[in-house]
Amino acid sequence: MTLDLAALPPIGYAERPAAVRERLGDATLLVSTPSNIRWLTGFGGSLGWVVVAADRLILVTDGRYRERATATVDAAGIDADVVAATTRAAVRDAVVAAAGPGPVRAEADHLTHAAWTDLTTDLELEPDDATIVALRRIKDAGELARMEAAAAMADAALAAVAPSLGDGISEADVRDELERLMRVHGADGPSYPTIVGSGPQHGARPHHETGRRRIVEGDTVIIDVGALVDGYHSDMTRTFVVGEPTAEQTAVYELVRQAQQAGLDAVGPGVTAGAVDAACRDLFASAGYADWYLHGTGHGVGLDIHENPFAMAGSSVELQVGDVVTVEPGLYRDGFGGVRIEDLVTVTSGGARRLTHLSKDSPCLPSRPTT
Repeated sequence: MTLDLAALPPIGYAERPAAVRERLGDATLLVSTPSNIRWLTGFGGSLGWVVVAADRLILVTDGRYRERATATVDAAGIDADVVAATTRAAVRDAVVAAAGPGPVRAEADHLTHAAWTDLTTDLELEPDDATIVALRRIKDAGELARMEAAAAMADAALAAVAPSLGDGISEADVRDELERLMRVHGADGPSYPTIVGSGPQHGARPHHETGRRRIVEGDTVIIDVGALVDGYHSDMTRTFVVGEPTAEQTAVYELVRQAQQAGLDAVGPGVTAGAVDAACRDLFASAGYADWYLHGTGHGVGLDIHENPFAMAGSSVELQVGDVVTVEPGLYRDGFGGVRIEDLVTVTSGGARRLTHLSKDSPCLPSRPTT
């Protein structure tokens, strides 16, 4: 199955240079972060810089990407010059020539100290205050369509694979089949290394590195899976119990399910990310499980799998219509394992609209498909 990107709404690249310039005023911005370059121009090569000035936009790359970069900016419908040099030193000099003279804002949270120091021998650099990162938060129709397609691919893959968890297969077997099926459904690949954490130890690690352990009866199994479509990510977690759940497994699962619903219900424009976190965290604390909760409640998703805003305790960042965020509370304890439930949602004027739809009503394994 191949996804027809042409059938999806286009991404609004053409309006983005003007939006960046509006935030910059008369300043020049040097963009080095790969996901920011892709958001601005559509270009996703491994080496690139973009200079945004009041009267010009220049994409600098190397000879490997000359034709690809030119075709990409043309397809994006943006007015940009492409400069391709043959060596890294020549790329660096082309960046300096495009950016100078005068003060230049640069992405200090991305550039290494060595790169910053090198550039300051020729440019008057000052740190940029997340100009593009702030604009990237609000997803347009084309971006949302790609993320929703990615979420559907992960939904379908996990629905097909989950019934096999009781067959004595390994964590790695589950990961490999999930990633294969997401590609079959049209994904470019996984959003991130798929997490399959099983049993009383591995399940207790929120970001377990999937291994060769065989899944056995009585295990809790956390599966954190996402697909990648045209640079955009999805993110979802479901937890299953192999065999008949114990009373403790059932109680912990139900508590997490309730907390996750409370988090989803809290999502809305103007709500702080900290309030979403508190909706889940406070419920755990009142039930006596505060020390089982080991991470924040969610994060933004887009061209990066983890991006602003981050739903963590005390965050005063307000959600906006068009944000795409996760809500993913979980409880973990060595000897018990873990339970996490995660959905990807977009913030709407009325609250949260889910992009991930796989059932989460029971920790029991779903029935095997009949066809």
